[in-house]
Amino acid sequence: MTTITPQDPELGPTTDNSPAPQENSQVTPEVGLGSVERVRQRLARELPPEALITDRTRLRTYECDGLLHYRVTPALVVLAHDTAMIQAAVRACADERVPFVARGSGTGLSGGALPHADGVLIVTSQLRTIHEVSPDDQRAVVDPGVINLKVSEASRPHGYYFAPDPSSQQICSVGGNVAENSGGAHCLKYGFTTTHVLSVDLVAPDGETVTLGTRAPDAPGYDLLGTVVGSEGTLGVATSVTVRLVRTPETVKTLLAGFRSTDDAGAATSAIIGAGIVPAAIEMMDALAIEAAEAAVSCGYPAGAGAVLVVELDGPVAEVDHEFAQVERMCEENGSFERRVAVDDADRAAIWRGRKSAFAAVGRISPDYIVQDGVIPRTALAEVLHEMGELARERGVRVANVFHAGDGNLHPLVLFDESVPGQGEQAEEVSGAILDLCLQHGGSITGEHGVGSDKAKHMPKMFTEDDLDTMQLVRCAFDPAGIANPGKIYPTPRLCGERPGRRTEAHPAQQAGLAEVF
Repeated sequence: MTTITPQDPELGPTTDNSPAPQENSQVTPEVGLGSVERVRQRLARELPPEALITDRTRLRTYECDGLLHYRVTPALVVLAHDTAMIQAAVRACADERVPFVARGSGTGLSGGALPHADGVLIVTSQLRTIHEVSPDDQRAVVDPGVINLKVSEASRPHGYYFAPDPSSQQICSVGGNVAENSGGAHCLKYGFTTTHVLSVDLVAPDGETVTLGTRAPDAPGYDLLGTVVGSEGTLGVATSVTVRLVRTPETVKTLLAGFRSTDDAGAATSAIIGAGIVPAAIEMMDALAIEAAEAAVSCGYPAGAGAVLVVELDGPVAEVDHEFAQVERMCEENGSFERRVAVDDADRAAIWRGRKSAFAAVGRISPDYIVQDGVIPRTALAEVLHEMGELARERGVRVANVFHAGDGNLHPLVLFDESVPGQGEQAEEVSGAILDLCLQHGGSITGEHGVGSDKAKHMPKMFTEDDLDTMQLVRCAFDPAGIANPGKIYPTPRLCGERPGRRTEAHPAQQAGLAEVF
């Protein structure tokens, strides 16, 4: 495990000398420990005492997100209660050129909310007001700390719901969903968060508030909203989000199918999609993931299954009944030895319980794990799973597989024991090799978890230097000082005005005044 701790003037020196990963060490030359102390002193004057955390023990509560393998203790934590407090924190950081990181519920799985050791962590989880639910407009306006599932609960009496449904939807926040462009089991039919966000109020890295997008279906001009959704907190902090609501379907049918192997389950998936059927979700779990889920929640999946599929269809009754019959037939034709159809909402929730609990459940069979998030074409599913199995056997590690089979988004969980010397490093190597497999088959290093700290080093495998420089131009237009969540996404520390190996004069974006985009 990599741990980085600050030497905050108020906290005194530390004794933890663990090395920091390169991608987490990006700071501008002006950043220094004294600057953090000046930010603390300023915010102590502007904010209530309970909004600031400086105690070393309490700071460590925020040292990681859901990816536990990376840990960084922030120098200061701000518990924001409203937009004004977020603005105050960002402005103080901007004036002192101190890095800041926004954090919601902390459920991310790429180290995207990993704090900066010499910076400020701005926590938005206490902004939890649903300001408006408008069924006539199919819209809702919510704070960034509103829990994902709460949006659906507030909308359901009106016949609507919020379609994005990450597995952590009971605890993850909308602001974090926006930052990572989160997906979920039903993204096959309904798309990712970006499909369901109409506008965002954003505190830019200079502390000014801007509104991107509109309540209208399609705002004219450059798609700055689309640029911000999925930018992983590197372009600012969301303070209000207007989301699109989806009409509750007339009917929903859910099937649990057990197979002897992932090959058979993959063949059934290909047959379903190839027939032109677009289910709301097709989820697959392998034997090791099933074992973990059974140990955690006793989900009652078919005994002896090498893989299970959870297939869900929704929509008009006639359409769903017709397509569901086809799905059952295709599962049977491709080797399904047991099939169960949910008879009511409680039964449906029981089927989903095993899948939704899969990541946390792995803790029952392994003390530590790294979850990856690669994407492959559906047609490469069987081949990639075989190659992953060979890789795991060669390296002597176990890999549990849970994934969105319908759109090829893999979530391999590499199991290890941090207390055994070398196992953590070996797990990281296997995790990286799995992403290499995805790229070799024409896929991507992430589908919904984001790049964050974990995958930054893999970005040059997927993008050219020109690609990365172009992305950097966009970032510099929003954040010329480079203080918003630095060290994430990009593989090496870069400053605005620097293009490694080419020139050190100002970026064209700065020369053209694009930093004044707002």
